[in-house]
Amino acid sequence: MSQANLAFWSLPPDRGELRPAPLPPPGDGDVCVRSLYSGISRGTECLVFRGEVPASEYQRMRAPFQQGEFPGPVKYGYISVGVVEDGGGSAARALVGKTVFCLHPHQQRYIVPASAVVPLPAGLPAARAVLAANMETAINAVWDAAPTVGERIAVIGAGVVGALVAWLCGRIPGTQVELVDVDPGRAALATALGLRHRLPDQASAECDLVVHASGNPAGLARALELAGQEARIVEMSWYGLRSVPLALGGAFHARRLSLKSSQVGHLPPSHTPRWDFRRRMELALALLVDERLDVLISGESPFADLPQLMARLAREPRGALCERIRYP
Repeated sequence: MSQANLAFWSLPPDRGELRPAPLPPPGDGDVCVRSLYSGISRGTECLVFRGEVPASEYQRMRAPFQQGEFPGPVKYGYISVGVVEDGGGSAARALVGKTVFCLHPHQQRYIVPASAVVPLPAGLPAARAVLAANMETAINAVWDAAPTVGERIAVIGAGVVGALVAWLCGRIPGTQVELVDVDPGRAALATALGLRHRLPDQASAECDLVVHASGNPAGLARALELAGQEARIVEMSWYGLRSVPLALGGAFHARRLSLKSSQVGHLPPSHTPRWDFRRRMELALALLVDERLDVLISGESPFADLPQLMARLAREPRGALCERIRYP
């Protein structure tokens, strides 16, 4: 396949560029995907773009089809929606013409094993499917948090993942869910998702469950303050090279609080006997059929503008949710 093809590479600490990505013909069992959209996973990709991945995490942080090594240059990303144009072998050719999701970096066309793509369900537009990786992360967090009927729940951080966690928790009967964020403008987002927005100093205390997803250490400190007796706190934020001070004096021990991390790279032990990554992704795509979730996409840019867009988001991400990339 000889047509020109470009991929986005991060060149830390503050630059990106589009580089040629030559494509061989698809091998037996491979598919060639033409990208329609990709999405920026803002928190993680900005850390990668700035070169803030700790050396201890170089292997654990690898994306499925990453090229290059941390700290960079590196071709990194894991949100791609496209159309299968070609396939090697009968099973792969059966996917030709289907719109699929793949955990692939930003690239115009790419070749991957057919098993790496998941067809979109009926009713899910390709433009909304860029939320799939974020939904997958939110599902894993909800599994880790184990919310139950009637609980009082605070989700701190109204980014894409935090909003999705709150939306999922809000669908459990009887739950009282508050989406907590320092930005008053997030009230419109919360309302669109059927949730209540609260500023940090207005949030209800004595929560049964607090999920922290703001990426700001102050949000984690507030999570400890909102948690009630024997409550669970789930930390979703990843801080890269930053050290995060946390006051574990005061009422932390007296209240017997539980602080747990959640990370999408591993299924919770309670689910591993029955679930695998593909089943989880199929669930994420099915949940995205709800058109209200379009509110989580804050902008769309052409692929040619991706280097400039990433540089802007890495410097000043305020207000951004999912930034969608459109391919020619």
